[in-house]
Amino acid sequence: MSDATQAKEKLAADFRAVMDDIDALMTATTNKADGEAKALRSRIRDRLDGAKDKLLDAQHETVQRAKEAATATDDYVHANPWQAIGAAAAVGLALGVLIGRR
Repeated sequence: MSDATQAKEKLAADFRAVMDDIDALMTATTNKADGEAKALRSRIRDRLDGAKDKLLDAQHETVQRAKEAATATDDYVHANPWQAIGAAAAVGLALGVLIGRR
C-alpha cells in the first residue's frame, strides 16, 4: 500500500474517531456532569489538532512529490528532447483521432 493511501486511511480513521467523540460529547452534555463534558471536549480538540497536523503533513508530502516529478520530467526532456517531442506528437495524434471520431 502506498504512503499516500496509508495516510488517507489513517486520516479517515481519525475523523471517524472525532465524529464518535462528538457524538459522545453531545450525549454527555445532556446526560452527564460538566466535568466529563469538558474532558470530552478536550479529547475532541486534541484529535482534531492531530488530524489537522496529519493533513498538513500529507499536503506537504504531496507537494514535494509533485515537485520531484516535475523536476524529473524536466530533466528527462532536456536529456532526451527528440523522444519527448515524439511522445507528445503520438499523444496528440491519438487524441486527434479520438476527438475526430465523435
